[in-house]
Parts: sequence; structure tokens; C-alpha cells
Amino acid sequence: MNRLFRFFLALFGAALIAQGAQAADAPIKVVYHLSEGIPQASRAIGNIRNHLAADPTVQIVVVTHGLGIDFLLDGATNQQDQPFAGSISDLANKGVEFRVCNNTLVARKIDPKRLVMEAKIVPSGVAEVAKLQAREGYVYLKP
Repeated sequence: MNRLFRFFLALFGAALIAQGAQAADAPIKVVYHLSEGIPQASRAIGNIRNHLAADPTVQIVVVTHGLGIDFLLDGATNQQDQPFAGSISDLANKGVEFRVCNNTLVARKIDPKRLVMEAKIVPSGVAEVAKLQAREGYVYLKP
């Protein structure tokens, strides 16, 4: 019995090690949560660029609600009057996803047609953040 127990324990340990090795090879998944407006979006763009430079395999989703959606509106500019459109397009081409809260659009009476083409509408920004963390294993960052 003791031998059988040790055998299964060793087998279980090997399976855990193999699972850990697979997890170490998997890309890191990160959700950037934006809800505070243009200054936060400017910080986030810089953070995301740096993040991608350090780890090109990272999977990044930007989830916005409240004032956080403003940089994803057509024609939005940063504090220096530079448009966000080029940065958004560049990041989207590198695999970054941008998600916008429909509840915010409705509450603020913003026509979805005003969003940049890279933005995807989700029912609720906060629910999206929770889903990404709880069900899809995303790490949470709020710049």
C-alpha cells in the first residue's frame, strides 16, 4: 500500500510540475481598467507601450467606462492636443483590444458611431473586468 501511495504521489507531483511548466510558457493576460478620463488614458497608452516592449507576447485588453471612454471617441486628443487615434490603431495592430461600456454610452447619451473603429462595445465595463479576472485569468492593472 505504501508503494502504491508513493507512486500516485509521484505521478501527481509530475502532473503538477508539467502543468506549471505549461503555465509558465503561456502568455500573460492583462486587463487595463480605465474610468478616469484623458490623463489616465495618456498614462495607460505609455504603460501599454512599455509593457509590450518588455513582453511582446502579453495579451492586453483595455476596458473602459465612465470618463474612461473619452479617449476612444472619434477626434479625441490628449492634454497636448495630440490625437489618440494613431496610438490606438498602433496598439490594436499589436493585438491590444479596446472595450467600451454600453451602460456608459447610454447614460451619457453617446452615439456608438462616435467610437473609433477599434473599440468594441460590451454590456458593462465593470462586469467585463470581473469576467476577465475571474473566468479568463487576466491580471488587473489600473494606471
